[in-house]
Amino acid sequence: MKKLCHYISDYMGILVLAAAVLALVFPSALQQIRPTVINYLLGVVMFGMGLTLNLQDFRIVFSRPKDVIIGCLAQFTIMPLLAWGLSQAFQLDEALALGVVLVGCCPGGTASNVITYLAKGDLALSVGMTGVSTLLAPFMTPLLTWALAGKSVNVNVVGMLLSILWVVILPIVVGLIVKWIWPKFTEKATDYLPAFSSIAIAFIVAIVIAANANKLMAGGLIIVLVVVLHNLCGLSLGYLIGRLLGLTEPKKRAISIEVGMQNSGLASSLATIHFAAYPLATIPGAIFSVWHNISGAMVARIYTSRKSISLPSPQ
Repeated sequence: MKKLCHYISDYMGILVLAAAVLALVFPSALQQIRPTVINYLLGVVMFGMGLTLNLQDFRIVFSRPKDVIIGCLAQFTIMPLLAWGLSQAFQLDEALALGVVLVGCCPGGTASNVITYLAKGDLALSVGMTGVSTLLAPFMTPLLTWALAGKSVNVNVVGMLLSILWVVILPIVVGLIVKWIWPKFTEKATDYLPAFSSIAIAFIVAIVIAANANKLMAGGLIIVLVVVLHNLCGLSLGYLIGRLLGLTEPKKRAISIEVGMQNSGLASSLATIHFAAYPLATIPGAIFSVWHNISGAMVARIYTSRKSISLPSPQ
């Protein structure tokens, strides 16, 4: 069972891609599922993240605040502005533009920690950035979405804040509590959590794509291109910022991956709850979920293929 779970988590990108293709080819099998199921699936992923975290993981916020601040500033400036710029450059319609902006305004994705580990990046910094950006998300995501998309659509800032608290923060807190009360059980469960999270993300992607299969087939190439550019530019600019600031190689890799990989499942969930009048707004999050796992694996391979790695600073 453990071997199977390791295979599922190791090949998450292929699993999510397969789920997306099947949902596109056989959409009727999933179209009967209510969109609200996405929230529960995302809650499962966040609960699993809470089980794997430890309060000690957040020590980096106090021991190396500069690194975390740099990373979070990059996270909540580069990706939102890139999303808005690409939407304008490609003249996306209102719904798709909203979906791209939502992806850009979300915190870092949970898969970023795994990719950072595989890329031999600064894992402590990655975990710290994911945790802090997730805690900031109830405030930053609604406000940034309102600032960048509020002029064209009605953004319920308070409603989005409450949704993120309910779907993201609460499950993480519950996971931390469960780990504190039943540490032995949690230690055994962590071997299986990445696989369950991978399956949950694959289902989220499949549900969203199946619900919009016809529209995606009719004009999906342009949004795929925008999503790919959004992700690749985020990865590149995240690394560039680390380089300009003279950070060590592992830190540059961690910031690159954290900036480029978003919690796109949350973007699809928020679009489903708060922008039902714009059904296509869920599509960019679903495509991003597929693509960033593929690009993450490729980036990890590129980084680890380099001959030399700068040692982390003793901060």
